[in-house]
Amino acid sequence: MTQYTQPHAAGDHSACIRLVPIFNHLEESSMDRIAGKAHTKHYQKGEFLFRSQEKDDALYIVNRGKVRIYRLSNSGKEQLVRILNPGDFTGEWTLFNPDAVHEEYAEATRDTSVCMIQQHDVQEFLKEYHAISLKLLGEMSQRLESSGRQTAQVAVESVITRLVLFLAENVEPEMGNSPTITLPMAKKDIASYLGTTPETISRKFGELEDEGLIQQLSGKKIKIQDLDDLLLYSE
Repeated sequence: MTQYTQPHAAGDHSACIRLVPIFNHLEESSMDRIAGKAHTKHYQKGEFLFRSQEKDDALYIVNRGKVRIYRLSNSGKEQLVRILNPGDFTGEWTLFNPDAVHEEYAEATRDTSVCMIQQHDVQEFLKEYHAISLKLLGEMSQRLESSGRQTAQVAVESVITRLVLFLAENVEPEMGNSPTITLPMAKKDIASYLGTTPETISRKFGELEDEGLIQQLSGKKIKIQDLDDLLLYSE
């Protein structure tokens, strides 16, 4: 399958640059400049944006579609790191480490369009717009915290506790104590993210439903009957 690349028109920045929190706080003219340096690459489902041990020098911004970032253990087992949706980005590590290689795989899970900005262009924008640097540092800090929390949970928490905490993390404050959430990924990806098997995750969802704590609805939606009770169940 062949990818194709085309310039990303500056006037079309709302389709890509405007989606990204590290850029969309800038003035229109500034976003136009950034969009003028971007190129769009299209990937079909199953194609890789990059693979582990490949060298790269670009920032990837998802415009349309979905991308999963994962690692492979020494035994070949996949460990999901995160799912990228429109507006999310990856490749920031190589921006500050020119000789580094990717340690992860980035795979399109559906037909996907990605805006790419080369390292030297991003670095120029970071020098010119200091607010971008602060936003980028904030995003990287959040990812480090999330990665550390994920590693700690896999090491010491039971699967049911990991699942309960995962569900709770997807509840926004304004949803109240009896929210309906949409799972951000398929259950098999949740299993990979939480360091277990799809079969175990399915059983644990069933356990929570049998206990009257959740209701599994269509469209990856989960009704949490009482968030406080759900959190107590994990302790």
